[in-house]
Amino acid sequence: MTPEPLVLVEHDGAVAVVLLNRPRQLNALSDELMDELVARLQALDADDAVRCVVLGGSERAFAAGADIGELARSTPIGLYYQRRVERWDAIRSLWKPLVAAVSGFCLGGGCELAMSCDLIVASETAVFGQPETGLGIIPGAGGTQRLTRVVGKALAMDVIRSGRSVSAREALRAGLVSRVVAREAWLEEAKRVAREIAARGPVATRLAKEAVNRADEGSLSLGLDYERRALYLAFASEDAKEGLTAFVEKRKPDFSGS
Repeated sequence: MTPEPLVLVEHDGAVAVVLLNRPRQLNALSDELMDELVARLQALDADDAVRCVVLGGSERAFAAGADIGELARSTPIGLYYQRRVERWDAIRSLWKPLVAAVSGFCLGGGCELAMSCDLIVASETAVFGQPETGLGIIPGAGGTQRLTRVVGKALAMDVIRSGRSVSAREALRAGLVSRVVAREAWLEEAKRVAREIAARGPVATRLAKEAVNRADEGSLSLGLDYERRALYLAFASEDAKEGLTAFVEKRKPDFSGS
């Protein structure tokens, strides 16, 4: 019997939907799954027909964390040479907009994976957390850094050190997620947001992503300098000419991504 693929991909116009597919393990992020996920996302990133990607799991779990069995068998040097946590960096560096669709458990490496996306659409059932200290380790794929930058030191310290989880509504108030929707709407709302993003200028959305990340990761002065340079680059694109002309002519723009 052919095994089920670990990652499912479907296309909806200019939007690609990527779903983690280890339901019995609550989408625990094994090395094999992460390798396949990165490969699929990088292929979509290179596909000019795709303008936005939705990344999700199942209604029960986005991803409940790392594959603990694999982790328990690892050695420090093995982890170093496997470069397993660098897979999250590869996802973070994608050019295409990436929308996380989160329902149910989003814990440990799963929470770090969601935070590697550009924005998170969460079901009201979503639960976020970094429970690694309960296993005698700490988050290693950006959890201590990205969570602190998003929600602040006080809440990050509480979540990471006590292991408590955060509900979707608390995550929204803290700025971890962009939108909270009804249980049954988690994937459709993420796809709707992705379609809205995909309809906008591809060059502009790419540059905007880079500029916002600069604001999140660096000083204000350097961020402003980058933003101005990105504006000039965007203004030089064919998309900018089309968008401005379409506005003057009172029609919908037809962006080419160039």
